[in-house]
This record gives sequence, C-alpha cells and structure tokens, in this order.
Amino acid sequence: MHEGNRTEIATLGEFGLIKHLTENIKPVNAETKYGIGDDAAVLDYSAENKQVLVTTDLLMEGVHFDLVYTPLKHLGYKSAMVNLSDIYAMNGTPKQITVSLAISKRFCIEDLDDFYDGVKLACKLHNVDIVGGDTTSSVTGLAISITCIGEADKDKVVYRNGAHDTDLICVSGDLGAAYMGLQLMEREKAVFQGEKDVQPDFAGKEYLLERFLKPEARRDIIEELAKAGIKPTAMMDVSDGLSSELMHICSQSNAGCRVYEERIPIDYQTAVMAEEFNMNLSTCALNGGEDYELLFTVPLTAHEKVSQIKDVKIIGHITKPEMGCALVTRDGNEMELKAQGWNPLKED
Repeated sequence: MHEGNRTEIATLGEFGLIKHLTENIKPVNAETKYGIGDDAAVLDYSAENKQVLVTTDLLMEGVHFDLVYTPLKHLGYKSAMVNLSDIYAMNGTPKQITVSLAISKRFCIEDLDDFYDGVKLACKLHNVDIVGGDTTSSVTGLAISITCIGEADKDKVVYRNGAHDTDLICVSGDLGAAYMGLQLMEREKAVFQGEKDVQPDFAGKEYLLERFLKPEARRDIIEELAKAGIKPTAMMDVSDGLSSELMHICSQSNAGCRVYEERIPIDYQTAVMAEEFNMNLSTCALNGGEDYELLFTVPLTAHEKVSQIKDVKIIGHITKPEMGCALVTRDGNEMELKAQGWNPLKED
C-alpha cells in the first residue's frame, strides 16, 4: 500500500472515483453491447445453442487474503482469475466481469489504481470486459465481490455430476504449490512482524510465491481438450484442495474413486518446502487448495488422447459408489479420502 504520495479518495467523490477507475475501459466482446456508464450493462446472448454461465466470489480481508504480504495489484489479478477459472471449469468462455469493492479510509486512490491494474491485466489476457460494479465504504477492511459472466455451447457445458464408473481422473499442472507459498509468506510475516525495511529472502522459492500470489486460470487446458475432441464427463477447478473437489464430484455423480498417491503431480520446490516445514507432501497436495488447476474425468476410451495433452496427468479412476473414495498409497494401502480443504464457517 502507498505510504508516500497519497491522493485521498474523498478528494474525488464517488462519481469521480468511478470515472477515474474506469475511464480507459473499452469492451472487446461482441456480446457486450454497453458496458460501464449507465444503470446496467447491456449484454446480448441471443445466439442459438449457447448457454450463459454466471459465477460470483466474495473475498474478505483477514479471511481470504492478508495485505501484509499481498500486493494490491496481485490481489486484483487473483480476484479476477479465480472467477475466470470457475467459468473454464464449466467448459465455458468468460466474457464479462463486474467488480464491487468495500474500502476503508486507509486506502487511497493509488491503492485502488494498483488493484484495478491487476484486474485489467487478468481481463486483457483472457479477453474479458469489465462491465460494471460498485464501490462503498467499509469499517472492517477491504471486501471484494466479483461476478463473472461467460458462455458455452449447450452441448459442451460440463457439470460436476457426470462422472461414471471406470472414467479416468485427470488433473492439470501440479498441486500443493500455492499452499506452500502461503505457508512461506506466513512464516516470513511471523519472523519479520513489526520490522520495517527488512527484505525476506525468497531465492529459489519464486515458483511457490507465484502460484500463491498470481494463479493462472487454465484456458489452455480447455482449448487442448477441445482440439483433441474430448468432452470431460465432470469437471471442477481445484480451489479447496484435490480431496475436497474429488469428493464433490463423487458425491454429485453418485460414484466412488481411487486416486494413486504416486501419480499426484507435485513440483520439486513444493517437495523441498514441505520437507523444510516438516509437512506430509501428499497432505499438502490433497488438502492445500488455491491451485486453480482443473480436475476432470474422461471416459476410458479417451485414455490415449488425454495422455498426449501436455501438462495433464491421469491420477486415478472413478469406481462404483459402494467402494467409497480412497487414496492408494505408495505401498498399496488404501486410505479413505477426507475433505480437509478450507472451511469458511469453522470456528477457530
């Protein structure tokens, strides 16, 4: 946050602030008929055989993010990305977002510029229009609400409830890195609490920090699946942890699963960090969350095609519901999967 030259928000007023934050925003999608500047945005989704997808995320300071170690530009980028990821997880294409903020007096115009720069960068990379939002004051810190609107062909939408017995379980990228990035940040925060002008040493751990602060929505995987002619039977993005998401898919598909510990993709830096923190590596990958990778199931007949997609790993298979959800450990034992992902309503 800006300590030096600060322009107080009160100097612009609400309308001046909205104009300042949005004056250079120009729509790029044909579906956006009218964006910011009126009581409501005007969108045209009248094309045949298309369905509209809508998702919303609410992020609260002190619950979902800590401004001690989260730069506002990164926060803006991540806030947008997690919504885009939800649309991709439905096998859709994001088109528009609205951005609403509740801000306290400790924020200045320059802080909001940084936040919006991050949002705009994420939108530019994915050809998404910012079409509206709201700003209000807050007495409890920063609150962010982003809604994303997208589209998909009617016959291409993928739900969580379509997995069948013998389907292959696939995941993109690697898991656990964002969680280890969070642990690293929390450790450094505790070590340097209250000390100014101290630069923590993150050499060799850049990948973990990037995965935590700047996650990427996996549009590339959706495109590769389409090119290969594969429509997943079920799909989710990994926001609460692989274990939680798998159990969502199995519960809604009335199925069980077997996931093989040795096949879960984990980056070398994640493994090194887990050892440093004396944490179980598989637990980090299964329950860490915030990876925003895609978890999906495909028919057994797609094995050869899906195996050839770069950055996708087959980690297990769907079973009959009576077999339950289990992790097959490296020594061949089966452990029941438990959803230990983040629970926002749990008492500390």
